[in-house]
Amino acid sequence: MPSILLLNGPNLGILGRREPEIYGTATLTDIQRAVEKEVSARGWDVVAVQHDSEGALVGAVHDNWDTVGAIVNPGALMMAGWSLRDALAAYPRPWIEVHLSNVWARERFRHESVLAPLALGLIAGLGAHGYELAARALMMRIGRP
Repeated sequence: MPSILLLNGPNLGILGRREPEIYGTATLTDIQRAVEKEVSARGWDVVAVQHDSEGALVGAVHDNWDTVGAIVNPGALMMAGWSLRDALAAYPRPWIEVHLSNVWARERFRHESVLAPLALGLIAGLGAHGYELAARALMMRIGRP
């Protein structure tokens, strides 16, 4: 069964408890289920990985080379995740960068992503719903096998 990679970076494992006024109340499990529901009509599965270590995220990209695409929320690694950037540059499938909050409405240090220039697209500021939109966009882009 084809799969998409759902990759989440540092501090995203505590969604639902972490600053809900910024990140909302949805947990990472809620988000994963929503993405699974979105892609199940296509017959796709979801490989979900969350880690606080950049090296583990790089390994997850390498270990999931055969997925049809990816949804990536790098968290703060968007600003300085150079090894994650290199792994995603080599990843042979389309991927979309997602952020729960509108990073440009926040602190200035969040205004530049080292990953975004490599992504198919970027969705920010739509909360957990952004992941579902990313899944739809990947399905449209990838089409049917």
